[in-house]
Amino acid sequence: MDLYLPIAEMSVNALVIVALGGLVGFLSGMFGVGGGFLTTPLLIFYGIPPAIAVASSATQVTGSSVSGALSYFRRGQVDLKMGAVLVAGGFIGSVAGSFLFHWLKSLGQVDVTIGLVYVLFLGGVGSLMLKEALGTIRQMRSGEAPRRKARRHHPLVAALPMKMRFPRSGVYISPLAPLLVGAGVGVLTVIMGVGGGFIMVPAMLYLLGMAAGVVVGTSLFQIVFVTAVATLLHASQSQTVDILLAILLLVGGVVGAQFGARAAQNLPPERLRLFLALLVLAVAVRLAIGLAWTPKELFSIQTALS
Repeated sequence: MDLYLPIAEMSVNALVIVALGGLVGFLSGMFGVGGGFLTTPLLIFYGIPPAIAVASSATQVTGSSVSGALSYFRRGQVDLKMGAVLVAGGFIGSVAGSFLFHWLKSLGQVDVTIGLVYVLFLGGVGSLMLKEALGTIRQMRSGEAPRRKARRHHPLVAALPMKMRFPRSGVYISPLAPLLVGAGVGVLTVIMGVGGGFIMVPAMLYLLGMAAGVVVGTSLFQIVFVTAVATLLHASQSQTVDILLAILLLVGGVVGAQFGARAAQNLPPERLRLFLALLVLAVAVRLAIGLAWTPKELFSIQTALS
């Protein structure tokens, strides 16, 4: 069943797009990640223009994160005070990222920039995840108990002024630290179309030193608001949000997440992290090949002078 996407200006098979959303939802439910960092590359592989893929993925991430944030909020696993600071930083970063996105689009470099940013971030994050997963598996095979890292904030965070207590997170740090973290994720949300959870969660644990029990819920709380702002900025400034595409992805993602959560119960956590790391690296390699590979058919536009 073919549908015409008015913003992307192309026809797509609706079942294929729903299946892509279902695949990302399945992986999200299995690995416990937002999945936005996979949605955009998969859409690009399918042929959706990168700028449209980024903006529509941010819309889909907003919808899919609401239910998760509400679930953690009901269980009291959201630090609203910390979340408010992160959201404030995310707003600032989203606005800055939107101007950067619009400027790159005006130069005609936004597609290449999106690809490069994804290759760098997915390659870096995937390598770190692979190293940690292999180290954990090696320790378990040797009978050694996996070492847990102590929960403490980074020395640079401790050096920042104007410290404030965040009782739910169990930290006494400057609000400038989460504000800067939120701003950085806000920029990435606009440029990459992701919620930023795969960066936010490690930063909250190892940079800010937050209690693990509130990290995921607070991250989802921040994602809902920042991706919503990013969607509005994309829609108003660059007009790259294709709501029909986002709805199709969301339908598949909701269904796929349920099956992914069930499948995750049958696999050990260290194996799940290993599979996710390999998947992230595979996507990074595929994007890098797409950037470096010379197309079979080259096109050029020449203007004849009268």
